[in-house]
Amino acid sequence: VSTQSTWGRNSCFFMSTFQPARLAFSPFAGDASVFGQENVVLVGNKHNLSFLVEKHHSEHGWDMSTFSAVLGSLSPSGLTGDSNTVFHAPKSVKLVALSEVASRNTSPCRVDQITDLVRKSVSKTGKTTIIAIVSEKIYARSVAVAIARAFPLYSMKSTAAGGQVISAHITFKSGESLTEQDCQHFNQVADAVRFAGRLVDSPPNELNPVTFTDIALEIAGRLNVATTVIRGEELRDRGFGGLWGVGKASPAPPALVVLSHTPSGASKSVVWVGKGITYDTGGLSIKTKDGMPGMKTDMGGAATVLAAFEAAVLNGFKQNLHCVLCLAENSVGPHSTRPDDILTLYSGLTVEVNNTDAEGRLVLGDGVAYAAKHLHPDAILDFATLTGAQGISTGRRHAAILTNTEALESLTVAAGKISGDLTFPILYAPELLKPEFTSEVADMKNSVKDRSNAQSSCAGSFIESHLGSDYHHKWMHVDFAYPVRSAERGTGFGVALLLELFKDGTDLAWL
Repeated sequence: VSTQSTWGRNSCFFMSTFQPARLAFSPFAGDASVFGQENVVLVGNKHNLSFLVEKHHSEHGWDMSTFSAVLGSLSPSGLTGDSNTVFHAPKSVKLVALSEVASRNTSPCRVDQITDLVRKSVSKTGKTTIIAIVSEKIYARSVAVAIARAFPLYSMKSTAAGGQVISAHITFKSGESLTEQDCQHFNQVADAVRFAGRLVDSPPNELNPVTFTDIALEIAGRLNVATTVIRGEELRDRGFGGLWGVGKASPAPPALVVLSHTPSGASKSVVWVGKGITYDTGGLSIKTKDGMPGMKTDMGGAATVLAAFEAAVLNGFKQNLHCVLCLAENSVGPHSTRPDDILTLYSGLTVEVNNTDAEGRLVLGDGVAYAAKHLHPDAILDFATLTGAQGISTGRRHAAILTNTEALESLTVAAGKISGDLTFPILYAPELLKPEFTSEVADMKNSVKDRSNAQSSCAGSFIESHLGSDYHHKWMHVDFAYPVRSAERGTGFGVALLLELFKDGTDLAWL
């Protein structure tokens, strides 16, 4: 079942007449039928593009000298790729050349350049065929994800054209080809990435804790998985002081939403926890007029884990898998949490609030504590747009990862390169960072004393402290405050990373 074709048909999210692009990956046959009469976009580095055109030019009647001249005019750099059009009646062929400069911390295929170039190269209406040529098959999915990001699902523009039909193919210099099963999987991943991006793009007057909960329950119904929903004053009554404290000022009550996939024969349990602040004003520690716009993306962690959960279950995930959504709107009102308030989180630890704009760690503290206490996890991963300091630590394209296990850190960096969702480790030294949260009247404060002391690591360590002293399994925190969006669009970052790291759950020996 395709996420993009079923999600939210009965909800307010389809107020627009916009028709998103229909994108489908299929095996590359290499004959004229692949091209038909559509416009064609060829994607790859210059060497691979030259190989592709030389191999197929005669069967399609392409003038090799013209292609060579256009290809020679392209100058992709380490920062950006380049593109140009070869007009060939009755269609045009667009060459998208990617940089061949790739350091050890970037994707070898330079997928960071694909999305923008493909978006600019594809006609706004009608049919287009995209053919990407990759040196190694292991990176094909990252290319598929980068192409998918070029076609967002959300728009409220009154003049939005939409209605594109995109046929996408990935081929390899080695002569290998994708199977039908490969393409079916790529379509699932592409749908999930676009779905997560759509959630991130949705404005807060449409997406709030109530509507987000409805979407999650709709997905759970389609997947036939178990659900738990704790919301509103029930959160307060059951001890979820973080979620309740952050979200109680909003007319849309906060919620903890859990989706649980428990197949027969499972021997491991994995929990993905997502920060879902559907809008972050900063609370009484209010953001500035320039700092607040864009805070609709602060639910990116919840979007990622929900979309990845659906794709994993559809792909037949073999182990117990739980998706925990920590949903709240950090609003200003008569019931707002105040600086100096003391909250008791689900872990039992008390927190003196010294910054209401450090709210994500409060809701995630409740989320990971619930997971540790009730879901019997072998691993807990939390995803969040947590700190502005993430961009300072690891930049705009690499998520910051913080984990108690060096092996998981290495696996995640490798998975990032394969999936295209790049990651980089940050300092893990909780014993050195704990003093940043010292409080004279509670177990801890929620914001650091010294903002120049590894802020992103401090924030992640705060979350880890709520796992409880008796939790001795794997944990990882992923902060992607910057990679969550690009050019004011949600990227669906993290979905492909999770699906690469866990695959179908068959081989999780590292757990």
